[in-house]
Amino acid sequence: MRCPSCKNLETRVVDSRMSEDGTSIRRRRECEKCSHRFTTFERLEFVSFFVTKNNGTKELYDREKLERSILKACNKRDVDPALIETMINQLEVEWSANKKEVTSKRVGRDTLSKLKNVDEVAFLRFASVYHNFTSAKDFAEFIRHEVE
Repeated sequence: MRCPSCKNLETRVVDSRMSEDGTSIRRRRECEKCSHRFTTFERLEFVSFFVTKNNGTKELYDREKLERSILKACNKRDVDPALIETMINQLEVEWSANKKEVTSKRVGRDTLSKLKNVDEVAFLRFASVYHNFTSAKDFAEFIRHEVE
């Protein structure tokens, strides 16, 4: 594993822990050259699948794209990155189970459902993009509908 600080290839594992859901391993590493410490995650590669967009086009599922959108929603919130990792792992298992494709609506809906239990502000931020809110009225209607 290359050190993100000095780019040295010689690193050693300081600590390894299995994630709560058992689908990934978190490793703490230390560079043998500059002593910089960093974290890596190791997970099983799963069968890829397609996401069918609203206009009917299909694209290969991109974990990093989903993770970026969730991280944007969680920006400046006290959300544990390991919790996001676990959430995405759980969603991927659901979506890839005996399926070759999933709709973008389901990806958004399922992600919202998980985020609702993680952080209310992140949930609203993600919802505002997913539902394309254009005004405060859109937020108010969404919140009123979610509370009922």
